[in-house]
Amino acid sequence: MHPSILLTLLSLGSILPSTLAAPAPHITKRATGSLIAIAPKSKTCAGAPFPAECKTAAQAAPFINASFKTYGITSAGEAAAIVALMAFESGDFKYNINHFPGRPGQGTRNMQSPAFNLEYAKSIPALAEGLKKAGDDVKAVVALLTSNGAYDFGSAAWFLKNKCSETVKAGLKAGTEDGWKAYTTECIGTTVTEDRKAYWTRAAKALGVPGH
Repeated sequence: MHPSILLTLLSLGSILPSTLAAPAPHITKRATGSLIAIAPKSKTCAGAPFPAECKTAAQAAPFINASFKTYGITSAGEAAAIVALMAFESGDFKYNINHFPGRPGQGTRNMQSPAFNLEYAKSIPALAEGLKKAGDDVKAVVALLTSNGAYDFGSAAWFLKNKCSETVKAGLKAGTEDGWKAYTTECIGTTVTEDRKAYWTRAAKALGVPGH
């Protein structure tokens, strides 16, 4: 993991050269500031349209850190792409289900489709019983994920690890704009827009992606 990610976003304790340390019990002002630099509206949840869904930068940071550890995100470029995607899709962490236009079952912080949410949920052993009860109810499935911060913020890292090609991953690790564009179009399956690019540009700078 690039040192600047550990120091400014995740605020870990001891840093080892090839492993992630356990999350610190608190998030420093510097760490929170890095997330706010990426997602400016995440400074507060005051006035959030759906308060139960909102997380501030300080609340989001430890969950994001945990997702990097769980899914082996080890480069600044990958981390920047993941955080930028979540911040964009969730309105700076204000939402975790789709309200506009309101697609049932779409949600988590990267606004995954119901099909991917089901696959993701099936990969988490602790949700096995809940999935049996949920059956074909896509709203119930996404609720299992969004009701737990680690699962809610873990979806983007899971998706990168399991759904993106090695070529796309290599492009993200290189930290180039072309690498990010390939991630957006070839893996996420959406179009590159100036709004999306703005989030990625801020994330690349805040997380110390070389060249930014």
